[in-house]
Amino acid sequence: MDKKPKITVIGAGFAGLSAAALLAKDGCDVTVLEKNEMAGGRARTWEKDGFLFDMGPSWYWMPDVFENYFKLFNKTTSDFYELKRLSPSYRIYFGKDDIMDVPSTLEDLYKLFEELEPGSSKNLESFLAQAKYKYDVGMNEYVFKPSHSVMEYFDPRLAVSGIKLQLLGNMRKHVHKLFKNDKLRKLLEFPVLFLGATPQNTPALYSLMNYADLVLGTWYPIGGMHKIVSAMQKIAEEQGVKFIFDTEVKKIVVNKGIAEEILTNKGTYKTDFIVGNADYHHIDQHLLDEPYRNYSAEYWDSRTMAPSCLLFYIGLNKKLKNILHHNLFFDENFDEHAEEIYTEPKWPSKPLFYACCPSITDSSVAPEGCENLFFLIPIAPGLKDNESERQKYFDLLVHRFKNLTGNDISDSILFKRSYAMNDFIEDYHAFKGNAYGLANTLKQTAFLKPSMKSKVTNLLYTGQLTVPGPGVPPAIISGQVAAKEIKKKLKKA
Repeated sequence: MDKKPKITVIGAGFAGLSAAALLAKDGCDVTVLEKNEMAGGRARTWEKDGFLFDMGPSWYWMPDVFENYFKLFNKTTSDFYELKRLSPSYRIYFGKDDIMDVPSTLEDLYKLFEELEPGSSKNLESFLAQAKYKYDVGMNEYVFKPSHSVMEYFDPRLAVSGIKLQLLGNMRKHVHKLFKNDKLRKLLEFPVLFLGATPQNTPALYSLMNYADLVLGTWYPIGGMHKIVSAMQKIAEEQGVKFIFDTEVKKIVVNKGIAEEILTNKGTYKTDFIVGNADYHHIDQHLLDEPYRNYSAEYWDSRTMAPSCLLFYIGLNKKLKNILHHNLFFDENFDEHAEEIYTEPKWPSKPLFYACCPSITDSSVAPEGCENLFFLIPIAPGLKDNESERQKYFDLLVHRFKNLTGNDISDSILFKRSYAMNDFIEDYHAFKGNAYGLANTLKQTAFLKPSMKSKVTNLLYTGQLTVPGPGVPPAIISGQVAAKEIKKKLKKA
């Protein structure tokens, strides 16, 4: 192209921010259209009465991915926010007066395993060595492939890696073969709960998440997770990216296989190329006419989705005791809850849940003497969502939180806000109200995920419903991959 290519990014989530900045850096004229009032997608914030809530992601894992991204612009995370490594990393409640604090050092981790299962530290050493290999290969090679074709993986070096990556084994067998203690098994299986399948149906490849968790550690950006969004937006703006908020795309006008216009609630935008970072299903099924859709409605209905979730953002007028920044409540049956998410979808009878209290680490997110608290229950996507159901689970959480931690918050709540499937659909057009994208099952890995490529010549998808998958670091990488693929296309044009 002789002129400066005009790129329009639909959606200012992590993948959209990532792709936009890189394309602008490469000389493109980039505009981001965002439906909501701020950047970040699911990582928006909500402020009320001096409280600041991260509405979405709260775990800062894989710090290397963030650093590597910022390096592309000769920046580092410390240019934008202060990172603090949490120690202990998080707490697991198995019952009243039955807790496990997960250490932030390997030395203490080995001690913990030995205490619960004598001799298991050797197996942990082996498990983490395998997990490191998977992480190094997976995060440095596999995730940066656009996965347009299986042929991308026909590389003798990667074929050997593939065997070592244990793509065909599952997490349940992998963990249970090495460890007998039930608590240690739950600790190692916990990360896959948010990957979208039971441990029995998640490839053993994903023990790489255990390496990210137990070795690379759990971090927190002071000021909140939205500090990452602010940093990425600032970088993008420095490259010349223009952001237009409160602007919802209604239709992509395609002529002879080429997208020519984007119709929004605020006007029409001409474009040379589109980066689709809004919900893939929404773009595919609702913004494009049928001849240009990649998939059928039946295809989407047959996908295995990662969980949705029921969230409560709570402002408390007192400080809490006996909890950490991150707290997992595994006092009920793990497998039963997983079955009610993935196998026989229904509202959980005895849910596991998560409580995050960032004000324990960061005084800036709550007024003095107060606490910023949110609860999360993973639930099956597509369930009937109503206020009475939400209240029922809130009452359950308050009761269990009191019983397990000794904190009675019932008379200390200044306000609460619930957020669940109907909100994910309303705010993000999330397919079936999902929160985390597609499940990372073997049949939905790499080139078996929905394709980045579109039938529309000048449209490319990015984000959690395509490669490499759900999560903040994978989304940032997805944007990098998309930008690289678009640059190739533009050079040929």
